[in-house]
Amino acid sequence: MTMPDLEHALDALSARVSSLREARTAYPSELAPTLDAALAELGTAAELLAEARQELRKGPARQGGKKDGSQRELKLLRQVFKAFPVPVIVLDGGGVVRRINGETSRLLGSPDGYLVGRSFPLLVDVSRRAAFRSHLTSVLQTGEPAAFETRLAHQGRTHTVQLALTRLTMPGEPQQMVAAVALPTEVQLPEPGERPELSDGALLLAAAKRQDLLARTGALLLDEEALRQPVALPRTTRMLAAGWADWVVADLVRDGLPRRSIVVAPKDHPLGDLVRHVEASDPVCCPLVTQVIEHGSGVVHEMVEDETLFGVCPEGPLLTAMEAGSVLCVPIGPADGALTLVRAHHRSPFTLADLAVMQEVGLQLGLALRAQSSFQSRSRAADALSASVAPRKLPDVPGYEAAAAYHPGASVGAEFYDVFPVAGGWGFALGGAAGKGQEAASVSALVRGGLRVLSVWESDPDVVMRKVNQALVEQGTGMFVMVLTGFVRGRTIRLSSAGHHPAALLQPDGGVRFAAGGGVPLGISPMAETGSEELPLPVGETLVLYSEGLISSRNRAGETYGEERLADVLSRCAGQSPSTVVKTVEEDRHAFSEGQVWDEIVVLALRGV
Repeated sequence: MTMPDLEHALDALSARVSSLREARTAYPSELAPTLDAALAELGTAAELLAEARQELRKGPARQGGKKDGSQRELKLLRQVFKAFPVPVIVLDGGGVVRRINGETSRLLGSPDGYLVGRSFPLLVDVSRRAAFRSHLTSVLQTGEPAAFETRLAHQGRTHTVQLALTRLTMPGEPQQMVAAVALPTEVQLPEPGERPELSDGALLLAAAKRQDLLARTGALLLDEEALRQPVALPRTTRMLAAGWADWVVADLVRDGLPRRSIVVAPKDHPLGDLVRHVEASDPVCCPLVTQVIEHGSGVVHEMVEDETLFGVCPEGPLLTAMEAGSVLCVPIGPADGALTLVRAHHRSPFTLADLAVMQEVGLQLGLALRAQSSFQSRSRAADALSASVAPRKLPDVPGYEAAAAYHPGASVGAEFYDVFPVAGGWGFALGGAAGKGQEAASVSALVRGGLRVLSVWESDPDVVMRKVNQALVEQGTGMFVMVLTGFVRGRTIRLSSAGHHPAALLQPDGGVRFAAGGGVPLGISPMAETGSEELPLPVGETLVLYSEGLISSRNRAGETYGEERLADVLSRCAGQSPSTVVKTVEEDRHAFSEGQVWDEIVVLALRGV
């Protein structure tokens, strides 16, 4: 066939292919005849390609070895190749794209320069990649052409094609090539919003979507619960898996090495061996993860070429098993870990714009995790301080029944209460330093410990209070502490007050009276001024101690809870157990302040039985 004949045949083929496209559009319900004709045209295209190859071989001989004639033939054949009306891809022996024609660019939605030099098997459906490589090898070795149906996935489109492979020897190439002719039989468009467009409106919409992701990430990570509980990482990965990726994997650095923390699989993916393989994979063996953590910068692979980048499992490369078409990995914080996102081959690939926004997400996530760690460390310290000013469990006091309630305030407070053994009986105390924060809590812990220790040697709570006051003044803390303490021996209670609210005594008939109280808070003067008195506590009577936080609680109108309301509530608890008394007071205060708690609330009840 001469070159003019070849050109004429190509023009005729192009016209027939255009007619088939029109027929497919006009008669979508009658695809079978159109498909049969298209397959016949595929055979014609393969024959014409073989003819073109023969002409290419004979060109130099016909020109008598003249270089200029050979160059004219090559130029003409290149033009013919570019104008070929069906997609043609020239591959080397390793399956790397060496040349593509214009129809291939139109089909796959990528310019020539994007695909040249990339591995063509990565466009082939994962389930057929092994078969494709086998066909490629067979065509190269035997010279026999091969044809089979498969799917090609690229730029958010999935194409079902009939792929024909033919061995091709090209002048100037040291190795034999393979011409792959791809005739589409079906094209599946991506979900709305996934297909990249070049219009200004689409670009603006994509930018708005990325900005929305950053806003949602910030709101999620700044939520109070994200500081108190370890939910920042799970919530972020689930959010990304819902709209940005098929797989999301988070690896955090612990003891200097990355450790797999979270794996979020596609929603429709069964919880089987693959998910377990991804979870069990050591990120130290994942080149992509280690590279990102070591260099502190993200990486995007719009088309996965090295399928071992994310590690391997018994079945082979993880990315192959995950049907990965595109992968993105960014650091979490400066060097706190790595966040890896994987998209399947049928979805639009990640872009550099996606990489930029994900790097910001990774930075925000790292800051949130560090803030969470710091917050929880301080919270544990606050809990330890709270434990130092309140017993975990009240001891059994012979002849008495005791109950207490402790509610922390909006910040680390300084209220404390305690029940402890003393010489010949039992002691109790309730009080708090004037102030908030860790320093005030440590001073309260100091007073509580001093009362406990000195009560081992002293039989009078007033003496104990004076000695604790002396120690507090010597420490020079600058804080004063209001305390009420008492020693129980038999049916008698000896009280000592240092500026604290007086204890309330609930009698069996519902009557309520208050102790004398009085005194000056500890830590103000070297000479302690305390108020002391002795009270009998027969069977059926209940002594109630309470904190400043209870009495000063306010309602919406700004009214304080006060001791009169407390007395009224206690009068309704006549004959009740200490636990019931404490619970009733709690519930009444909660209703009064509508659940708001500003300062610590402590209630301690002791009843003779």
